[in-house]
Amino acid sequence: MDATQVDAYLRRLGAEYPAWPTADALRELHLRHLRTVPFENLSVHLGEAIVLEEGRLLDKVVGARRGGFCYELNGLFGALLAALGYEVTLLAARVYGDGGRLGIPFDHLALRVRTVDGGDLLADVGFGAHSHGPLAFAERGEQKDPGGTFQVVEAGPDAAGVRGGHDSARAADLDVLRDGEPVYRVEPRSRVLGDFESGAWWHSTSPQSHFLQSPVCSRVTEDGGRITLSGRRLVSTAPDGRRDEREPATDEEVLAAYREHFGIHLDEVPSVPRL
Repeated sequence: MDATQVDAYLRRLGAEYPAWPTADALRELHLRHLRTVPFENLSVHLGEAIVLEEGRLLDKVVGARRGGFCYELNGLFGALLAALGYEVTLLAARVYGDGGRLGIPFDHLALRVRTVDGGDLLADVGFGAHSHGPLAFAERGEQKDPGGTFQVVEAGPDAAGVRGGHDSARAADLDVLRDGEPVYRVEPRSRVLGDFESGAWWHSTSPQSHFLQSPVCSRVTEDGGRITLSGRRLVSTAPDGRRDEREPATDEEVLAAYREHFGIHLDEVPSVPRL
């Protein structure tokens, strides 16, 4: 990512170029990203390919002012952070589903970010409703955040009896918990963006992928709440959890909701693909 691309990305976030790659600067960029760049799966429902290549992701997120899901958002955010002087490691994770069942390998992409002053932080701008700020990677106690109370803990054995890292505590898999419930399991091993192509393909094509069930577009609001358009249902969630729901009556109103709340201009309403 060259200087011109970095400048364009920062303008997209409404952020200044940080003087140093510090923890505070990362927290600001992280929150601005969540407020500005929506988590969305619209490409799946518009017949658009998911291409995990930096130039294509810049065209989509910065040029077209769209969003994306984890591979796109965290992949591109990691590239921005690296260009700003942070040490960034791409991490694979598996998301917990119903009954505590772990998802597929490369189910999710998260970032371990080393700052000049704050050690390692777990950054994630591509999970939807999650922490508003990065989490301390080595902290095993509770971490308070506007998005909930989080913990990063050493994982126990999975269904196959494996805990990762050859049973070494330093290299063992880590579980991220929100309000006491496991969200996803992170592998500490470093990855590259291309490693996640199989996960992106699965989430874009498998009948078991929840991304194919309905279009979704969501972001954090300025007051710390959340605005979400799920299918044709527009949900506003206040910081205290109060919800207001309504359903736009026409396609024109749905398209207007995408423009007004997410800055996304579409020619057609995304539809659920036939499998």
